[in-house]
Amino acid sequence: MTVRITFHGHACFSIESAAARLLFDPYLTGNAMADVKPEDVQADYILISHAHHDHLGDAVPIARRTGAAVVSNAEIARYMTEQGLQAYGWHVGGARQFPFGKVKLTIAHHGSTFADGRDGGTACGFLIWLEDKVIYFAGDTALTVDMTLYSAEHIDVAMLPIGDYFTMGPEDAVRAVQFLQPKSALLMHYNTSALIAQDAQAVAAHIAIATTARPVILKPGESMTP
Repeated sequence: MTVRITFHGHACFSIESAAARLLFDPYLTGNAMADVKPEDVQADYILISHAHHDHLGDAVPIARRTGAAVVSNAEIARYMTEQGLQAYGWHVGGARQFPFGKVKLTIAHHGSTFADGRDGGTACGFLIWLEDKVIYFAGDTALTVDMTLYSAEHIDVAMLPIGDYFTMGPEDAVRAVQFLQPKSALLMHYNTSALIAQDAQAVAAHIAIATTARPVILKPGESMTP
């Protein structure tokens, strides 16, 4: 089966392969951009970049219904086990092998607190080796020079925020693509609210001029293959 990436709005994606169904940052309830409801999503693993409500989202009910295991930092994993769910948690810089492939937690310069103010640990992104593809999910982050190191992994798809205000904005997103040197740059985390409204087409055009990557804009419900 070909690896298939589907956008569900904001920073929520599902990735399907022959090995597993992965779901990222499942903010669906309250997300006007979302194309699916929490009860309609299937997953074997749910990857959560940090504890803010627009990323943790519906992870608990989805995991409870589907039996999916949560993959995140140690603090979020502990929270999930307290809910009676299966979870794998470790720290930024570390990696773990799963039946579907390898996952490494990467640096993300951002906060991470639960809605009740509880510490959500260190925000992260993910490098994922899935079948013969390498996928980078940046999470909510500022531009970081560490992205230059990830280029050595020969990334097929880099999923990058462009909204500004809470994350890096368009200019830094273009610089991130220059650092990462992915084959494709998939844009996310924009237009969910007025604070992060962006012209994605303009950002994509800049990426096409300034880098060798293929810029990708998906509407919620649309998919791509690396």
